[in-house]
Amino acid sequence: MKTKLALLLIAVMALSSFGGPAIAQSGDTVNILFWQAASSLNMYLSGGTKEFEAASLVLEPLARYDPDGLMVPWLVDEIPTVANGGISEDLTSITWKLSEGILWSDGSPFTAHDVVFTGEYCMHPETGCSVLNQFDGVESIEALDDHTVKITFSGPKPFPYGPFVGYFTPIIQKAQFQDCIGAASQECTEQNFAPIGTGPFVVEDFRANDVVSYTANPNFREEGKPYFSRAIFKGGGDAESAARAVLETGEADYAWNLQISPAVLSAMEAAGQGTVVVAFATNVERLMVNHTNPDPALGENRSVWMADGSNGHPFLQVDAIWMAMSKAIDRNLIASQLYGAGGVAICNVLPGPPIYASTNNDDCLVQDVAAANAMLDEAGIVDSDGDGVREYDGIPLKVSYQTSTNAVRQNTQALIKQWWSEIGIETELRNIDAAVFFGGDIASPDTYAKFYTDIEMYTNGSNGTDPETYMGNWRTTEITGPETGWLGSNVSRWYSEGYDALLDQMSQTAVLEERAALAIQMNDMLVQNGVMIPLVYRGSVSAHSNSVSGVAMNAWDAELWNVADWARS
Repeated sequence: MKTKLALLLIAVMALSSFGGPAIAQSGDTVNILFWQAASSLNMYLSGGTKEFEAASLVLEPLARYDPDGLMVPWLVDEIPTVANGGISEDLTSITWKLSEGILWSDGSPFTAHDVVFTGEYCMHPETGCSVLNQFDGVESIEALDDHTVKITFSGPKPFPYGPFVGYFTPIIQKAQFQDCIGAASQECTEQNFAPIGTGPFVVEDFRANDVVSYTANPNFREEGKPYFSRAIFKGGGDAESAARAVLETGEADYAWNLQISPAVLSAMEAAGQGTVVVAFATNVERLMVNHTNPDPALGENRSVWMADGSNGHPFLQVDAIWMAMSKAIDRNLIASQLYGAGGVAICNVLPGPPIYASTNNDDCLVQDVAAANAMLDEAGIVDSDGDGVREYDGIPLKVSYQTSTNAVRQNTQALIKQWWSEIGIETELRNIDAAVFFGGDIASPDTYAKFYTDIEMYTNGSNGTDPETYMGNWRTTEITGPETGWLGSNVSRWYSEGYDALLDQMSQTAVLEERAALAIQMNDMLVQNGVMIPLVYRGSVSAHSNSVSGVAMNAWDAELWNVADWARS
């Protein structure tokens, strides 16, 4: 796949032989800083982003996602669909046809048998595969010939692009890993540290939790690429020092995940050495609204959903109240002042790809404290005793609001507390260590899943571009509670038979536009029923040197997805 920029670079390189401008290539090295170091290059045995990114220079999937979240062929010539016959009419199988002539970096041919083996490797019950969920519903994977792979599912699979699409499930070489399947997977240090791949680079040296050195793949399928002859993937340090190395001192070419103050980052960029780049996928910082009663006096029934509706929240299910709380918030101020380039005000829980983004809730983008007060007054929810706090049915509007300990989140809490006080709602703030808040300790009262407060705040998003699994987080069967060990994703304890029916319909719908319409409808139900109050669309923030061209920041796939196109300009 050649972008316009890549084609231009090739043309410039051709001119160099005639005395024209040249791109530095021979002996040139691209230096990549990830302040979290890679501990392995086998992402199937690790859930860490750093491992997935480090491995992406070497290992590749059949197809991947571009910066717009669109699927693009990578080791194949086209994406299988029902229309082109690649997906069966009954939606139970997908057939991939591999591109001809692709070689592994050791010069051996890349075949369908490598793809089959990769699936067997991950699905083996003793391998401990970190991305096993990408193979949900897979009944069999078979090689019809050396260049054709058929994946059969146990039932209809309207979106069959989990296996081998995106950087979560690249292909590993059967010849290298055939003795590493199952329980033996953890013992194959050489293979896990230096996998053979089809990507633009080859592992030269791997030092766990420190640095990875790569050289250009001599058998890479795109002639003249990669433009860099070497790559260094360095770990350690912190986000601020990584940013400084690219933006101020010029010691590095790329720095990842720059979670630092927007003001500090802008000041660094002003030095003129590098450029901050941002990409958005699906992560949304939101306020989750508890639909059950978190009163400690309830004992074992605290924050527990009951099918008869007898344990509902005493006032947060009242439309006028949660809607007024939403109207009082200045999302643009939070995004611009606390997130900078990495945040955009939003009114949806499902922000993208663009085909899935609703425009039906955009009125939340304008703060309106006066309208919020008027809404409460009109509903008869007033401050009857003059203490500054409104009451509903005799109950003062006092909410407890928790989140993880994090400077940006505590600043967000402070702003929201002030805005809510302006509409007669009193707020108690709590912040909890992230390891506890996001932990799974069933004995702890402070986990986000137990949700023993009225409001809680965190970021979540969809893995991949298809939202079916993500929207399933609010299915009735996902309601958390003591009977499930507080496991489940429906932490708001919201119940809707209509929502469940839309999910069932989506599971039988293959046409992209129809799936998008269903996703938008579900998003609107979540937002318009006060299940959550979206705040900020959070992007991934990185930076690259101004001397490096071709970087296409991507939040849907590996950030380093097109490193073969990077060049020293």
